[in-house]
Amino acid sequence: MLGAAENVILIGGSAGSYDLIIQILKALPAYFTCAIIVVIHRNSKYETQIESSLSSQLEKNIESAQDKGRIKQNWIYFAPPGYHLLIEPNKTFSLDQSEPIQFSRPSIDVTFESVADVYGDKASAFLLSGANQDGSNGIAHVLRNGGQAFVQNPAESKMDVMTKYAISQNENALICDNKKIIQYFSTIN
Repeated sequence: MLGAAENVILIGGSAGSYDLIIQILKALPAYFTCAIIVVIHRNSKYETQIESSLSSQLEKNIESAQDKGRIKQNWIYFAPPGYHLLIEPNKTFSLDQSEPIQFSRPSIDVTFESVADVYGDKASAFLLSGANQDGSNGIAHVLRNGGQAFVQNPAESKMDVMTKYAISQNENALICDNKKIIQYFSTIN
């Protein structure tokens, strides 16, 4: 049985981020000791099978985060559409249906901030393409809590509003091109 994850890598994105997220997940090694949490803006009115489809295609442990579920190493979790995804101090998930933030539920900011509060310097966050300002406050919170923050180069973002805004608000975030982001994930342990 896999143990609890002591480190978390966050990936947040919206419009235009899906293709890069797939490339990132394909680049992952067969085993890694962290957990990966992905927050994509998705409309809960439309049922998708992203998690099961990717799990089967990539032969990796991928699922939608479940309320009260334990955060395990070598797993990839997606925030379910229609819920904000939070992390409890005992390193379990909590789902919340409060008001959308930046017109989004799940909110990237909510998850990034919650993970930063629990994991501190054991959290890393990647913010990718999107058409609103969600994620910028979360990046700031990750940095304030000792974690690392990376923002996709806006020149390579399909929609650069999210990445440009995050960079303008977070001077300590590292700007990375797609190739460097994929390389980072291919070497995690």
